[in-house]
Amino acid sequence: MQGLPIESPPLPGRIVVEQRWRDLVFLHWRTDPARVAPYLPAGTRPDVLDGVTWVGLIPFVLADTRFPPLPTMHRLGTFVEVNVRLYSVDRDGRRGVVFRTLEAGRLLPVIAARLAFGLPYHWASSRVVHRIDASGHELDFRSRRRGPGGPSTRIRARLGEPVAADAPDAALARFLTARWGFHEQHLGRTVWARNAHDPWPLSRAELLELDDELLAATGFGDLAERPPDSVLASTGVATAFSRPQAIEAQSWRLQPVARRRPAPA
Repeated sequence: MQGLPIESPPLPGRIVVEQRWRDLVFLHWRTDPARVAPYLPAGTRPDVLDGVTWVGLIPFVLADTRFPPLPTMHRLGTFVEVNVRLYSVDRDGRRGVVFRTLEAGRLLPVIAARLAFGLPYHWASSRVVHRIDASGHELDFRSRRRGPGGPSTRIRARLGEPVAADAPDAALARFLTARWGFHEQHLGRTVWARNAHDPWPLSRAELLELDDELLAATGFGDLAERPPDSVLASTGVATAFSRPQAIEAQSWRLQPVARRRPAPA
């Protein structure tokens, strides 16, 4: 997997937002790259590993959002998020993710992320319950998009042992999690935003329950009908983003009009 470093590359500019991601569950399904390609922004293509690409369904707690130099928004900037994401690489080899939806439990971050990054955030009623008993540590996520008929999801998983660096699926785990940025279509152009954080502390997880409508709402409903091909979890990382960079000319730019010479009299 040349081009996907284990350590985060440096940010290309000043930090525009800081967050902490914690209590994550990563559910992933193998998918044909041709199926994913129509959902990616111009200038990007599906990122593949061993001939396939992946669709991810990831619930987690997004905490302590901060827009430097402003102070941390502890309460307003902390909520449960559930996203559906795809895996992309652009013409310059920059890898990232493309979000199909991001369901978030706070309205203000939804508005800010839509305006600043063009991300497809939706306001949702979402929560997570922790259960710790003799059988282990369980995370129970529930989310429903606000508004009539909004899609919902319930994801319940039990945390397992850490993923060893030399495990047979360690390279896949890194491919699915160490992305270091996202691609998005915003204001008529494709942008790429780099993020930086410590390496993921990944563990295995057991999926106990999945009742999901988000995959169907984003074009991948059949995936929820079968078990995911990869189930991982993480206690989380602190992350920072730099300002998005345009990688594609604005699609609405006017084309020059060729002048015609007058016909001879």
